[in-house]
Amino acid sequence: MRRASDDRAARAGPLPASPSPAYSAVVTDEIRPATEDDLTAITAIYGNAVSTSTASFETEPPSLDEMTRRFTILRAGGFPYLVAVRDGSVAGYAYAGPYHQRAAYRSTVEDSIYVAQACRGGGIGRRLLAALITECERIDFRTMVAVIAESGSPASVALHAGLGFTPVGTLSGVGYKHGRWLDVTLMQRPLAAARTAPPTRV
Repeated sequence: MRRASDDRAARAGPLPASPSPAYSAVVTDEIRPATEDDLTAITAIYGNAVSTSTASFETEPPSLDEMTRRFTILRAGGFPYLVAVRDGSVAGYAYAGPYHQRAAYRSTVEDSIYVAQACRGGGIGRRLLAALITECERIDFRTMVAVIAESGSPASVALHAGLGFTPVGTLSGVGYKHGRWLDVTLMQRPLAAARTAPPTRV
Protein backbone atom coordinates (compact mmCIF):
# COMPACT_ATOMS: atom_id res chain seq x y z
CA MET A 1 0.00 0.00 0.00
CA ARG A 2 1.15 3.60 0.28
CA ARG A 3 4.41 4.62 1.90
CA ALA A 4 4.06 8.16 3.14
CA SER A 5 7.67 8.70 2.06
CA ASP A 6 8.74 6.33 -0.64
CA ASP A 7 11.28 3.44 -1.29
CA ARG A 8 18.74 -9.57 3.34
CA ALA A 9 16.41 -10.62 0.79
CA ALA A 10 15.08 -13.90 2.16
CA ARG A 11 13.77 -16.87 0.28
CA ALA A 12 10.03 -17.26 0.48
CA GLY A 13 8.62 -20.49 -0.86
CA PRO A 14 5.61 -20.60 -3.18
CA LEU A 15 2.32 -19.98 -1.46
CA PRO A 16 -0.94 -21.63 -2.48
CA ALA A 17 -3.30 -19.45 -4.42
CA SER A 18 -6.87 -18.95 -3.30
CA PRO A 19 -9.60 -19.34 -5.92
CA SER A 20 -11.01 -16.00 -7.00
CA PRO A 21 -13.99 -15.05 -9.11
CA ALA A 22 -11.72 -12.69 -11.01
CA TYR A 23 -10.13 -15.66 -12.77
CA SER A 24 -11.88 -18.44 -14.63
CA ALA A 25 -9.18 -21.07 -13.91
CA VAL A 26 -7.23 -22.01 -10.81
CA VAL A 27 -3.85 -20.32 -10.91
CA THR A 28 -0.74 -20.56 -8.76
CA ASP A 29 1.19 -17.48 -7.77
CA GLU A 30 4.85 -17.85 -6.90
CA ILE A 31 6.04 -15.50 -4.17
CA ARG A 32 9.81 -15.10 -4.25
CA PRO A 33 12.55 -12.54 -3.53
CA ALA A 34 12.75 -9.82 -6.13
CA THR A 35 15.81 -9.50 -8.34
CA GLU A 36 17.12 -6.72 -10.52
CA ASP A 37 15.57 -8.51 -13.51
CA ASP A 38 12.14 -7.76 -12.02
CA LEU A 39 12.68 -4.03 -11.72
CA THR A 40 11.35 -3.05 -15.14
CA ALA A 41 8.00 -4.64 -14.29
CA ILE A 42 8.09 -3.24 -10.75
CA THR A 43 8.76 0.24 -12.10
CA ALA A 44 5.77 -0.03 -14.44
CA ILE A 45 3.45 -1.24 -11.67
CA TYR A 46 4.53 1.51 -9.34
CA GLY A 47 4.42 4.16 -12.04
CA ASN A 48 0.80 3.30 -12.76
CA ALA A 49 -0.05 3.60 -9.07
CA VAL A 50 1.65 6.98 -8.83
CA SER A 51 -0.06 8.34 -11.94
CA THR A 52 -3.58 7.02 -11.44
CA SER A 53 -4.16 6.69 -7.70
CA THR A 54 -3.38 8.00 -4.25
CA ALA A 55 -1.80 4.70 -3.17
CA SER A 56 1.51 6.60 -3.24
CA PHE A 57 2.03 10.22 -2.27
CA GLU A 58 4.64 10.64 -4.99
CA THR A 59 3.33 12.76 -7.83
CA GLU A 60 5.78 11.81 -10.61
CA PRO A 61 6.58 8.18 -11.51
CA PRO A 62 10.25 7.45 -10.73
CA SER A 63 12.59 6.14 -13.41
CA LEU A 64 14.00 2.64 -13.61
CA ASP A 65 17.33 4.00 -12.39
CA GLU A 66 15.67 5.53 -9.34
CA MET A 67 13.71 2.37 -8.56
CA THR A 68 16.96 0.39 -8.90
CA ARG A 69 18.64 2.75 -6.44
CA ARG A 70 15.84 2.29 -3.92
CA PHE A 71 15.85 -1.49 -4.36
CA THR A 72 19.61 -1.63 -3.81
CA ILE A 73 19.39 0.41 -0.61
CA LEU A 74 16.64 -1.74 0.85
CA ARG A 75 18.37 -5.00 0.01
CA ALA A 76 21.69 -3.72 1.43
CA GLY A 77 19.85 -2.77 4.61
CA GLY A 78 18.55 -6.30 5.11
CA PHE A 79 14.92 -5.59 4.25
CA PRO A 80 12.80 -8.20 2.42
CA TYR A 81 11.61 -7.31 -1.08
CA LEU A 82 9.25 -9.83 -2.72
CA VAL A 83 7.46 -10.30 -6.02
CA ALA A 84 4.40 -12.31 -6.99
CA VAL A 85 4.74 -14.05 -10.34
CA ARG A 86 1.69 -15.18 -12.30
CA ASP A 87 1.99 -16.92 -15.65
CA GLY A 88 5.66 -15.92 -15.84
CA SER A 89 5.08 -12.22 -15.27
CA VAL A 90 5.44 -10.03 -12.21
CA ALA A 91 1.91 -9.39 -10.99
CA GLY A 92 2.77 -7.46 -7.86
CA TYR A 93 5.45 -6.74 -5.34
CA ALA A 94 5.90 -5.92 -1.66
CA TYR A 95 8.70 -4.81 0.55
CA ALA A 96 9.42 -3.68 4.08
CA GLY A 97 11.42 -0.56 4.74
CA PRO A 98 12.38 1.49 7.74
CA TYR A 99 9.46 3.19 9.45
CA HIS A 100 11.83 5.96 10.51
CA GLN A 101 15.56 6.35 10.13
CA ARG A 102 16.58 6.97 13.74
CA ALA A 103 18.23 4.04 15.51
CA ALA A 104 15.56 3.39 18.14
CA TYR A 105 13.10 2.57 15.33
CA ARG A 106 15.32 -0.18 13.91
CA SER A 107 12.93 -3.01 14.87
CA THR A 108 9.90 -1.35 13.27
CA VAL A 109 9.17 -1.59 9.54
CA GLU A 110 6.62 -0.12 7.19
CA ASP A 111 5.08 -2.31 4.51
CA SER A 112 4.46 -1.36 0.89
CA ILE A 113 2.37 -3.48 -1.50
CA TYR A 114 1.53 -2.79 -5.13
CA VAL A 115 -0.37 -5.08 -7.51
CA ALA A 116 -0.60 -4.71 -11.27
CA GLN A 117 -3.92 -3.22 -12.29
CA ALA A 118 -4.96 -6.27 -14.33
CA CYS A 119 -4.30 -8.61 -11.39
CA ARG A 120 -6.13 -6.79 -8.62
CA GLY A 121 -8.87 -8.60 -6.76
CA GLY A 122 -7.27 -12.03 -7.11
CA GLY A 123 -5.71 -12.32 -3.65
CA ILE A 124 -2.17 -11.43 -4.70
CA GLY A 125 -1.94 -8.56 -2.24
CA ARG A 126 -2.89 -10.80 0.67
CA ARG A 127 -0.36 -13.48 -0.29
CA LEU A 128 2.37 -10.88 -0.67
CA LEU A 129 1.62 -9.32 2.70
CA ALA A 130 1.47 -12.72 4.44
CA ALA A 131 4.85 -13.65 2.98
CA LEU A 132 6.29 -10.27 3.90
CA ILE A 133 5.17 -10.68 7.52
CA THR A 134 6.79 -14.13 7.67
CA GLU A 135 10.07 -12.78 6.31
CA CYS A 136 10.10 -9.82 8.70
CA GLU A 137 9.53 -12.13 11.64
CA ARG A 138 12.34 -14.42 10.48
CA ILE A 139 14.72 -11.45 10.31
CA ASP A 140 13.55 -10.43 13.82
CA PHE A 141 11.71 -7.23 13.15
CA ARG A 142 9.19 -6.68 15.94
CA THR A 143 6.48 -4.36 14.60
CA MET A 144 5.02 -3.66 11.18
CA VAL A 145 3.22 -0.40 10.42
CA ALA A 146 0.87 0.23 7.51
CA VAL A 147 0.44 3.80 6.30
CA ILE A 148 -2.77 3.83 4.27
CA ALA A 149 -3.88 6.84 2.26
CA GLU A 150 -7.31 7.89 1.04
CA SER A 151 -8.95 8.24 4.45
CA GLY A 152 -8.27 4.57 5.17
CA SER A 153 -8.94 2.92 1.81
CA PRO A 154 -11.48 0.18 2.62
CA ALA A 155 -9.67 -2.45 0.55
CA SER A 156 -6.31 -1.68 2.11
CA VAL A 157 -7.72 -1.55 5.62
CA ALA A 158 -9.52 -4.87 5.09
CA LEU A 159 -6.35 -6.48 3.69
CA HIS A 160 -4.32 -5.45 6.71
CA ALA A 161 -7.04 -6.17 9.26
CA GLY A 162 -7.39 -9.67 7.84
CA LEU A 163 -3.73 -10.31 8.66
CA GLY A 164 -3.76 -8.99 12.20
CA PHE A 165 -3.27 -5.24 11.89
CA THR A 166 -5.27 -2.88 14.10
CA PRO A 167 -5.97 0.83 13.48
CA VAL A 168 -3.98 3.16 15.71
CA GLY A 169 -4.91 6.57 14.37
CA THR A 170 -5.66 8.91 11.49
CA LEU A 171 -3.67 11.86 10.22
CA SER A 172 -6.11 14.31 8.69
CA GLY A 173 -5.36 16.21 5.50
CA VAL A 174 -1.63 15.53 5.46
CA GLY A 175 -1.34 14.93 1.70
CA TYR A 176 -2.50 16.86 -1.36
CA LYS A 177 -2.74 15.00 -4.68
CA HIS A 178 -5.06 14.96 -7.68
CA GLY A 179 -6.66 18.18 -6.49
CA ARG A 180 -7.73 17.11 -3.02
CA TRP A 181 -6.52 16.78 0.53
CA LEU A 182 -5.94 13.23 1.75
CA ASP A 183 -6.03 11.61 5.17
CA VAL A 184 -3.73 8.77 6.21
CA THR A 185 -4.79 5.83 8.38
CA LEU A 186 -2.13 4.16 10.50
CA MET A 187 -2.37 0.44 11.33
CA GLN A 188 0.04 -1.67 13.37
CA ARG A 189 0.83 -5.38 13.79
CA PRO A 190 3.16 -7.00 16.35
CA LEU A 191 5.64 -9.47 14.87
CA ALA A 192 6.82 -12.71 16.52
CA ALA A 193 8.69 -11.78 19.71
CA ALA A 194 7.28 -8.24 19.65
CA ARG A 195 8.37 -6.50 22.85
CA THR A 196 9.28 -9.61 24.89
CA ALA A 197 13.05 -9.13 24.52
CA PRO A 198 15.54 -6.51 23.31
CA PRO A 199 16.07 -6.30 19.56
CA THR A 200 18.77 -8.36 17.91
CA ARG A 201 19.22 -5.98 14.97
CA VAL A 202 21.88 -3.30 15.39
